[in-house]
Amino acid sequence: PSARVPRLAPVTPASTPGPPPDAAAGLDPATLGYEQARDDLLLVVQRLESGGVSLEESLALWERGEALADRCQRWLDGARERLEAARGGGDTGDDTDE
Repeated sequence: PSARVPRLAPVTPASTPGPPPDAAAGLDPATLGYEQARDDLLLVVQRLESGGVSLEESLALWERGEALADRCQRWLDGARERLEAARGGGDTGDDTDE
């Protein structure tokens, strides 16, 4: 009887060793929507935490992460302002005007 050689699973990006690819890499963070900026920020953090990148790449990733975090914060601030406007000027949390 001949021995069967097990078939190897196809190589996919998820099973490839190393840091995950950046979905929005190279895109200006100022042009990204909240979800895209958040997802890209998560990928940047994963790459930084995984190690194995040069100092130059680490610095570039850190700078991109800062820009993405700023973009996410701007989206959240804008959403907060729209909610306050929809409530009629915002809720100060002060109930003394009864």
